[in-house]
Amino acid sequence: MKPSFVSPIIRRLARKAGVTVILEPKYQYAGQITLPDGRRRYFKGTSFDLNPLGASDIAKDKAYATFFMKRLGYHTIEGESFFTSEWAKRVKIPERNPDAAYIYASKLGFPVIVKPNSLSQGAGVCKVYNKREFMHAVRSFSDRDRVFLVQEAVEGRDYRIVVLNGEVISAYERTPLTVIGDGRSSIESLLKRKQASFERTGRDTVIKMDDFRIRDCLRRQSLSLDSVVHRRSRVALLDNANLSSGGDAIDVTDSMHSTFRDIAVQLTQDMGLRFCGVDLMVNGSIAEPRNEYWVLEINAAPGLDHYADIGKRQKGIVDDLYLKVLRAMKDLC
Repeated sequence: MKPSFVSPIIRRLARKAGVTVILEPKYQYAGQITLPDGRRRYFKGTSFDLNPLGASDIAKDKAYATFFMKRLGYHTIEGESFFTSEWAKRVKIPERNPDAAYIYASKLGFPVIVKPNSLSQGAGVCKVYNKREFMHAVRSFSDRDRVFLVQEAVEGRDYRIVVLNGEVISAYERTPLTVIGDGRSSIESLLKRKQASFERTGRDTVIKMDDFRIRDCLRRQSLSLDSVVHRRSRVALLDNANLSSGGDAIDVTDSMHSTFRDIAVQLTQDMGLRFCGVDLMVNGSIAEPRNEYWVLEINAAPGLDHYADIGKRQKGIVDDLYLKVLRAMKDLC
């Protein structure tokens, strides 16, 4: 297990926040925070003793979170949850198995999004166009999650908005893993260069060259890893825009319209959270008011490591956020 991105930041900011931090020494992934009055709080990775347990668990479950957000009146993506084959047999609900899920997907109309219910960082998220791709996607994560979602594929720009205590701390647009052609190098070579650039800058993202989603995405563009593309041509290699999958971030904190700022803050409050990453798909720019939007999901432990990689200003924003997190610990009963 690699050390958490957050741990050295928390340790560095401890004195400024007026707290004492002890990290578990072997992996430095978990820590104990002692407040000035002697009370103790804990964190593991990006999960802090800040959000209520029930609300945090709901946020981790995409199906449950979507149910409550929809009931509260937020725009969510049309979809339903289903079980992997083994789990459908075990719980004796065959009407929710992958075959039933495929029938539902056909009614929605391909392409559809298939995603594991509880995995994070874009793991297993697939945009599929036919039955073969659909069943392959379900099998690919069936050993890691027994519940999955089938959702309508909506188009737009993907944004992450981070809220803490009723305030938007950061907002950024997420773009998919992409390479830019030079007219000489294969897509595989361009990917390897991108991986090398991540390593030079300290970004811990690992591009999985054998990811079937990359292969399928290229095939739909009549390309392969061996293809050489024209100079300055942009080739998207994944349909999801998660930074953990190699996507990039564009800061929009200052340009975001107050409409979306208010949506993110209110949604965080309505879902019982103090600290939350709100993921929106917006049909247009987030800088403009009243554009159509959908809530993709919420995250009660939003990671900001890739956001911090954008630049010096963003690193400062991340430091400021975790300083506020430490100080917010003091307000807990």
